[in-house]
Amino acid sequence: MYYTVVHSTTYDYENPVLHGHHLAHLKPRATPNQYVAQYELTVSPEPSSSHMLVDYFGNNIHQFEVLSPHDRLEVISKTELEVVVPISHAEVAPIAWDHFAEQVRIEASLVGVQEYCFDSPLVRAHSSLREYANTTFTPGRNLKEAVIEFNARIHAEFKYEPASTDISTPLATVLREKRGVCQDFAHVAVGCLRSLGLPARYVSGYLETQPPPGKERLVGADASHAWAATYLPGYGWLDFDPTNNVLPTERHVTVAWGRDFSDVSPLKGVVLAGGAHRVTVGVDVERKRGKSSIPPAQGQPDAQQQTQTQQRGQGSTQGQGPGPTAS
Repeated sequence: MYYTVVHSTTYDYENPVLHGHHLAHLKPRATPNQYVAQYELTVSPEPSSSHMLVDYFGNNIHQFEVLSPHDRLEVISKTELEVVVPISHAEVAPIAWDHFAEQVRIEASLVGVQEYCFDSPLVRAHSSLREYANTTFTPGRNLKEAVIEFNARIHAEFKYEPASTDISTPLATVLREKRGVCQDFAHVAVGCLRSLGLPARYVSGYLETQPPPGKERLVGADASHAWAATYLPGYGWLDFDPTNNVLPTERHVTVAWGRDFSDVSPLKGVVLAGGAHRVTVGVDVERKRGKSSIPPAQGQPDAQQQTQTQQRGQGSTQGQGPGPTAS
């Protein structure tokens, strides 16, 4: 599938901002099943400096600084890309989830995977998460089968309810009330797997949505999306989307991945002055026609190449969470 993705964000400030330094995770990654043909970022007011970097997890980050006083910041990213169906995992040899968890714990060759077993700022292992997962992850059960069933369980047992949570809602609250949005369901999945000793990462991106029958497609009505992934020996990272009870296909656009949402926030920064602010987000994922630029997939790498950059800043912080996505 070929897509044009436009992601617009507007910050309206109560008082003028005198100085702003911002980080954007808006350029999609290149993956074995995803090719980015073109990307551009437009910022108003015009930044005094702007740089493209790669973060520790290999994600594309756009760093820019605005020095002119402003009471509104507009950030618009536009990406042209192609996404194809990921390589099949049907022939992957089965492995018991608890056996693999032990392998991850002791084998040095899996060091690139091990770091996704540890606690992160928004997701911490907990006995309540482990107990919830134990119903599916019974001793000796095949890892892939358990993950697929667990994906379906979250979809069935949690209610998709926009505006019921925000970035500050504790994971324990989401688990207890069993409601939230895609970000929450991805965090629950990641937390449960880590509580079992399994590696799990948070994936941010977009999902092509279709309007209800008889309704016109509304430009800008799409939203950011989030799902989870775990490592499958002999295959690589297996993505799964508990919000929609699917394994991502060519309709999922991957932007970034990390330990949790805090690693991949679409837009965050530090500003001097400004006071209270209101944020408005619009996303449009439009399907296009084209000829494939991606060669047939041969598989996924067992280890992730990573580059680390250090980011430091002081001052007030602002962040943008992913909006609701239709199930």
